[in-house]
Amino acid sequence: MPTTDPTPLDSLRRIFGYSEFRQYQSEIISGLIRGEDAFVLMPTGGGKSLCFQIPALHRPGVGIVVSPLISLMKDQVDALHENGVRAAYYNSSLNAGEARDVLRRLHGGELDLLYIAPERLMSSDFLERLNDIPIALFAIDEAHCVSQWGHDFRPEYMQLGRLRSIFPKTPLIALTATAEAQTRADITDRLNLRHAPSYIAGFDRPNIRYTVMDKQKPKEQLLTFLKGRRKESGIVYCLSRKRVEQVAGQLISVGLSAAAYHAGLPAQQRKRVQNDFLKDNLQVVVATVAFGMGIDKSNVRFVVHFDLPKTIESYYQETGRAGRDGLPAEALLLFGYGDIAVARGLIEMSQNAEQKRIEIHKLNAMVAFAEAQSCRRNVLLGYFGEPTHQPCGNCDICLDPPQLHDVTEEARKALSCVYRVGQRFGMIHVIDVLRGSQNERILRLQHDHLSTYGIGKDQSKEFWSSLLRHLIHHGYLFQDVAEYSILKLTETARPLLRGELQLTMARPLTRASSAKKKAPRNASELTYNTELFEELRRLRKELADAGGVPPFVVFGDKSLIEMAAHLPCDDEEFLNIHGVGANKLEKYGAAFLDVINGFSRSVHS
Repeated sequence: MPTTDPTPLDSLRRIFGYSEFRQYQSEIISGLIRGEDAFVLMPTGGGKSLCFQIPALHRPGVGIVVSPLISLMKDQVDALHENGVRAAYYNSSLNAGEARDVLRRLHGGELDLLYIAPERLMSSDFLERLNDIPIALFAIDEAHCVSQWGHDFRPEYMQLGRLRSIFPKTPLIALTATAEAQTRADITDRLNLRHAPSYIAGFDRPNIRYTVMDKQKPKEQLLTFLKGRRKESGIVYCLSRKRVEQVAGQLISVGLSAAAYHAGLPAQQRKRVQNDFLKDNLQVVVATVAFGMGIDKSNVRFVVHFDLPKTIESYYQETGRAGRDGLPAEALLLFGYGDIAVARGLIEMSQNAEQKRIEIHKLNAMVAFAEAQSCRRNVLLGYFGEPTHQPCGNCDICLDPPQLHDVTEEARKALSCVYRVGQRFGMIHVIDVLRGSQNERILRLQHDHLSTYGIGKDQSKEFWSSLLRHLIHHGYLFQDVAEYSILKLTETARPLLRGELQLTMARPLTRASSAKKKAPRNASELTYNTELFEELRRLRKELADAGGVPPFVVFGDKSLIEMAAHLPCDDEEFLNIHGVGANKLEKYGAAFLDVINGFSRSVHS
């Protein structure tokens, strides 16, 4: 019988062990295989990597993947090796012999994917080397690093815009999980992807529960949160190295399996902490933001922010490290007003006035998220340009809702004022006009003559600030960071202005919300045998330790849960489990089936 070439779906199932493509994956992969460019925004854990890994297997040549962190490269390459894919990384962690071997394999056509840092890729020597090598595609991972509007701007990423002119016929894909509208536009402009199709898969992570607590006795609050979670993996983020050391020390003193991680520690110590965490030898890592960007660990069940992050993008990316497997996870933020001053102080250290302005804008948005008395998920989605008015049912506000009151008339006053000042001013100026301020700027601009001047003098500055934030969160106003954070009306504001819609809002707090009552945690949709699940976890740990890889690289928790729920008894049934491909079946199938079948026999004997 004649054989046909495998399709991308065949590769998805046979190599990676997934049964179906997720949203947009098939279209992105098909376009790249045809030689088209793409810009991709998908949430953490949404399957971005497959969008370039599969096309690299279906196009002639090697896929070049630009990645910002050595640890991220190693995790991705380890996972690809487990699936039987020929991959390598080329970075400063390799000794001279290892580096020569990678280059030998690159020139010998023995690699499907090569991971590399931007500055090494764009060096004249390496670009010259690529002239003699067929290239399947270029993938720019963590593409928000290209943009000055992004939360993690890296100057070395700026050079990547030259790739399109140097390799005009090679498809290029840029991918990120965190970019609002201004950052997205900047990425496509700087990478010369203005005419490439954009795929925006959305920002919602419905499996993550978001909770904000008033920071009262933070160390006690943290210990209370961790009580009963001793078998779960998690990350606690702190803003300073000193705080990291203090919190980690306290957790260790009460018998928790915890360790500190920050850039001031020796490289070997950081590496040991990261590997112990990946291999489930360590339960909790207390860290600065230096930790996590390269962590592709699927079974992180919680992320705690001990201090306020400086941006919503950072918060979203860091909380997104929980629940990558799609199972229930928790994100707890301890919010204290003193944290604002600390974060602002760090920003003020910058010598770049424009960058400072952008970061202050982003810090203000983060504070607004923490102070919000409406659905947390709606605030997050609104910030990233996906406003929704449906409560999520899985955040502290939804689970213990505050009392709402009608603010329709006040909202119309606020929107009218934004319109009357020409949609050219920021929040403070609009509030001053509403409250009838007689400051020099308002008098000079003659805004005291506007019909909206003084119509809100009966309400406090705090009320109007809260209401304007509420209108931003729900998509009635747009705050343009590129234009000095001025407020602009959106199309959805029209029916509210005309009185065709009603708007409610919780009364603003002068302090952040106090700790909410604990709601019951979500359970997995599958009913599975927990005793068998623990046996499979032990087997996974043994196999991972023997192979020198993290346990989640062998199988994620979601795979083990499906095994413990469906009890596959042979190779064919085992292949139907999430995350099981041909290579993993051959490598691990017998061992896992032996445990599952042994468990089944003991139950029925």
